[in-house]
Amino acid sequence: MTVLVLGGTGEARALAARLETAGVAYLSSLAGRVRNPRLPVGEVRIGGFGGAEGLQQYLRGNGIDRVVDATHPFAARISGNAATACAAAGVPLLRLARPGWTGAADWTWVDDHDAAAVAAAAGTSVFLSTGRQTLDRFVGPLARHRVLVRVVEPLDLDVPASWTVLLARGPYTVDGERALLAGHDVDVLVTKDSGGDLTRAKLDAAAELGVRVVVVRRPPSPPGVPTVPTVAEAVAWATEPLTK
Repeated sequence: MTVLVLGGTGEARALAARLETAGVAYLSSLAGRVRNPRLPVGEVRIGGFGGAEGLQQYLRGNGIDRVVDATHPFAARISGNAATACAAAGVPLLRLARPGWTGAADWTWVDDHDAAAVAAAAGTSVFLSTGRQTLDRFVGPLARHRVLVRVVEPLDLDVPASWTVLLARGPYTVDGERALLAGHDVDVLVTKDSGGDLTRAKLDAAAELGVRVVVVRRPPSPPGVPTVPTVAEAVAWATEPLTK
């Protein structure tokens, strides 16, 4: 039995380590959007498959028996392609998705990044912690605002002169996040519901400082795909004997 892990997250790396220990044949796949990604143990494939059809062909041509989609909660396109490809190839698919964040009742929840930009425009100094791929949605609405952007990779987008770009990679501490928010006089924090502990500290710091929080809701998971919240449950599913 060979398991394909669609990864790029801490949960995917933990899953690969557990499969390695269990002696299960597996392959991790990364999309390749980060230049220096944190690699899991074992064999790693980097790059896209060519959409759902390309992934379907890969599954059939490489003896993949099961797929665990452990990509980021906002990787909707990859998750959709995985659902389509696995259904067409007859390969069982599991979604491993960390639980979303819960927090203050006064958080402003929005459905997409465009709505987040509109909500953030009510402030004067904004901390954008939504990743670099959606920054174009904020440039227009926040062109005249003081904006702090934190990203892992350098931007390939021109941003207004009033914006500050910070290159950093988590995990972060509450003390560090408190100092960052206070040092930039942030009054609005914009993030997405990534969940997990790696970047949770900014939310705790915002609560302490009275910073308004705008959170983008997660996209819905593909219908019909079973989902588990923990690596242990994904390991149990991936190591169950195949039924004829």
